[in-house]
Amino acid sequence: MTAPADPRLQARSEHRSDLAWAITVGGIGVILFVAALAFSWYYAAALFLLFSGMLLGVALNAMTNLLGRVLPWPHPLRLAIVCLTLAALLVGIVFLGGTTIADQAKVLSDTIKSQLGNIKGFLDRNGIDTSFFDFNSATTATAAPDGGTTTPTQSSSHGLPGGLPSPSALASSGGAIVSQTFKLLLGTVSAVGNFFIVLFLGLAFAAQPAVYRSGLLFLAPAKYRDEATVIIDRISYTLERWLIAQITTMFAVFLVTWIGLAIIGVQSSFILGIQAGLLAFIPTVGAIIAGVIVVLASLASGWVAAVSAFVLFLGVHAMESYVLTPLIQRQALDIPPATLFAFQILLGIVFGVWGLTLALPLMAIAKVMIDYFKSDRRTEDAAAAI
Repeated sequence: MTAPADPRLQARSEHRSDLAWAITVGGIGVILFVAALAFSWYYAAALFLLFSGMLLGVALNAMTNLLGRVLPWPHPLRLAIVCLTLAALLVGIVFLGGTTIADQAKVLSDTIKSQLGNIKGFLDRNGIDTSFFDFNSATTATAAPDGGTTTPTQSSSHGLPGGLPSPSALASSGGAIVSQTFKLLLGTVSAVGNFFIVLFLGLAFAAQPAVYRSGLLFLAPAKYRDEATVIIDRISYTLERWLIAQITTMFAVFLVTWIGLAIIGVQSSFILGIQAGLLAFIPTVGAIIAGVIVVLASLASGWVAAVSAFVLFLGVHAMESYVLTPLIQRQALDIPPATLFAFQILLGIVFGVWGLTLALPLMAIAKVMIDYFKSDRRTEDAAAAI
């Protein structure tokens, strides 16, 4: 007969086994987390593009649900009405004001460049280093020893008789033109392609929201599927309310800015109103950028117009912060401004324009999940105390 094992040795063996299992699971968890982080970092642009399409789908679905309160028709029919209405508005704006928008955009671009040059000259005259403003250093004129100016674009090599450029200069210029044209064409194709990707994803998500909701729930483990259902529904509800409020705010900012600048007499008031409304999608940072652009563009009309535009910007910002946000946004999402600004700066530094633009909806999703788990934990603690 074998003697029974020592209970202490058996307990120690079980403890070692549990510790080895915990270390193994923890190591696998850390490896998976690092792999997910590296994947998100490497494919950040693609992930942000997919998230933008999801946001568009949520916005279209929210407008479709609002239309359903008036017209109790099938979801696909209401979605078609919403899409046709938005397309008609866009086509109408382009058809009726396309020439005006193009002209004002060119005037605005020339005005901004001129004002930036004036600011750079003023700083140079006062002994302030402005080398970081020299975006076109390759084409700016430099002072010559005799007091004249020479341009870097002029080749130092000898040309042909009669002032004709040398073959090497022609080849270099042709190569530069081809390179710039290729970059411009590639950038245009990329921008148009991204636009249609977001549009397609938005329409696909809005057309069958229940299908994609069921797919997300299928990915969750069976024992956590109820919790995942609550979280997904809360995120969808929060994003829908926030997007409707954001669209309303953007339209109000566009309208007030356009009318105010037109009354002041600032050129390109319509395109400035459009850019102010679009930048209103980015809290805090977008308003600052829009205000700087408005003031710079107003300087061309004189100091009185610039001061009036600055006062208008303060009024629009106050309306957005103290009227529209408390009445509309606060019902959808309540995030402290300092927390939101810090999160925006962090994502902007790490991911660039994508992170800066989509910081608020990402933070909204994180806030919904944190609030859910905190409330769930409080409920469990209260039940355990009883």
